[in-house]
Amino acid sequence: MAAAGAAALVQYVVLRGDLTRPPLSWPLGAVVAQGCHAALAAAHAHRQHPDTRAYLELGGAMRTVVLEAPHEAALTELSETLKQHSVDHEVWTEQPDNMTTCLALRPYPKDQVHQYLKKLKLLK
Repeated sequence: MAAAGAAALVQYVVLRGDLTRPPLSWPLGAVVAQGCHAALAAAHAHRQHPDTRAYLELGGAMRTVVLEAPHEAALTELSETLKQHSVDHEVWTEQPDNMTTCLALRPYPKDQVHQYLKKLKLLK
């Protein structure tokens, strides 16, 4: 059973904001794809967790929040913080460039992980 009601579950995706700005200037579709890869990787890696199962059963009612890390170093720092606090997540590294582009948490009740993400802004 999920730790909280299924309606309270959210999957957070954190993308590098600098990917769309010069000098990188990635197309919007390529950046969206990075977030999709990370979200699917996190859901797959933690597919047996009760919260992930409950989240996936929500279908069209799933809640995803997409946040922005300003650059790669901030994304790496966030990943280290999440590891230190045993927060399940997956970091996506685009190949063949070996460039870290985003990370996604498995679905969590918001109140369990919000404290690690509250300084980040919604992706614009």
